[in-house]
Amino acid sequence: MNDKPRATNRTTEKSARDELGIIYEEGADTPAGRGELGPLALFLVLTGAAGLVGYLLGGGMRGDWYGGLAKPAITPPAAIFGPVWTILYILIAIAGWLVWRRRREIIIRPAMTAWGVQLGLNALWPGLFFGLQRAGWAFLEILALWIAIALTVRQFERIRRAAGWLLAPYLLWVTYAAVLNFAIWRMNP
Repeated sequence: MNDKPRATNRTTEKSARDELGIIYEEGADTPAGRGELGPLALFLVLTGAAGLVGYLLGGGMRGDWYGGLAKPAITPPAAIFGPVWTILYILIAIAGWLVWRRRREIIIRPAMTAWGVQLGLNALWPGLFFGLQRAGWAFLEILALWIAIALTVRQFERIRRAAGWLLAPYLLWVTYAAVLNFAIWRMNP
């Protein structure tokens, strides 16, 4: 008879997490509860609030000022921005919620901190670009935002791959926005 303890699915899963560099919190391996739509609603409210703060800091996005700027040929129509950001904020909320649901299984604080930082930087950019009309400052800030999003994607993928992938369109859009921001800054001295 073999006296060695057999590896259970939980220990095998923990070993796999350790190999991937995922931080595992001992004694917190119970799956997240079902029916957590209340917290999802909270994440949606948080991302919506960030969008609203950005809108207010941006002075309602100051269409008069923005309309008078020289812009590159790759600039989309102004009507595109609202729907795109609405979709992105929903994805950001769902990604955050998916990671938050793993809180009983692994340590999520670094990932959720990164999520909060990128959300704060997201709310700040319109204030610099539209509110203060400082495209150069806004460009530096959007670079910081891009880094924060990339770090959040990395953290989220280690915890829940789907959450990282949900942030991919956001990272791509901010990359595009950074290119636009830079071009507008250089075209409007």
